[in-house]
Amino acid sequence: MGDILPLLSSGGNCFILSSIKLPPMLTVMRPSVAILNVPDYTPAQLKSAVAKVLSASGLNITPGQRILVKPNLVNGSNARHCTTNPEIVKAACAWLLDHDAHVTVADSPALGPAAYVARNSGLTKAVGALGLKVTSLKRAVPLELSHGGSIGISQDALDADLILNLPKLKVHCQMVMTGSVKNLFGCVVGFRKAMAHNRLGHSRDIFRSMLMDVYAALPHCHHLMDGIHAMHEDGPINGTPFELGLLGASINGIALDTAAYTVLDLTPGRIPLWNEAQVRDMPGARTKDIDFPLGPPTGFDTTGFTLSPERELSFAPSRVIKGRIRGLLKHFKKQ
Repeated sequence: MGDILPLLSSGGNCFILSSIKLPPMLTVMRPSVAILNVPDYTPAQLKSAVAKVLSASGLNITPGQRILVKPNLVNGSNARHCTTNPEIVKAACAWLLDHDAHVTVADSPALGPAAYVARNSGLTKAVGALGLKVTSLKRAVPLELSHGGSIGISQDALDADLILNLPKLKVHCQMVMTGSVKNLFGCVVGFRKAMAHNRLGHSRDIFRSMLMDVYAALPHCHHLMDGIHAMHEDGPINGTPFELGLLGASINGIALDTAAYTVLDLTPGRIPLWNEAQVRDMPGARTKDIDFPLGPPTGFDTTGFTLSPERELSFAPSRVIKGRIRGLLKHFKKQ
């Protein structure tokens, strides 16, 4: 907990604990987002579609490259619907293995081990067929934050040659909508996320800034979004599937999120992380600046898509402790 306390203190001077500095925002070429309309998770169809969007979005793999595949494994509850679909993760891993990459599948859920959430979602079985397993991101090191203080980010994520970020497009009770940017918050180790939600969730400005800081600290990413059955009504955990049919990929996570939010007819003023990206003038934050190599994202029926009720997401300390104990017990009972 020491690595988030300076951030959570009120007033006074903060001691900067971090050895990780946020990289400067560089001027880059126009961001490119590859989007396809994929109706369901049929494995044969996904294999072709995933390969197509990854290639069209410019993902080039060097043999032997160490790739961290980072799905969204938010929680063991409702895991079949609130996590990245296992068939997408499997298709992405298979594509990487076909290109002779060294693949690791890992995440850091706020409550409980990644292996427990993966088992509930069906991911363990899916990637097990490829000879892979799901592990937890560990080795927290402090990341200096824009608003002062620091938070513990996984050295495992920092050490990867490339992170293939696999977000689930879904509504969120604090951030309204989440995708690529928010999913990289999973590179913050374990309970630190829950504590940050609990202590910072009431301040949308500080919370969204922290999320963007984590995104900016991980520039070695490519992004593949599962919006085939997006989550709506009540996120990020308790919502229901919405058959949107969107599969997208980009080297620029902000551009991918921007494209998805545009498909849903949302605006930056409604989405805190999109607004934060525009305030920082980050590449990909404006739809007009994005190239679409597979064609513009049209033909998606968003009728009936419902945002989550907005509320402060509370992780009381007792809930964090109980959740970690419960998750560990369930995990070890399965061993």
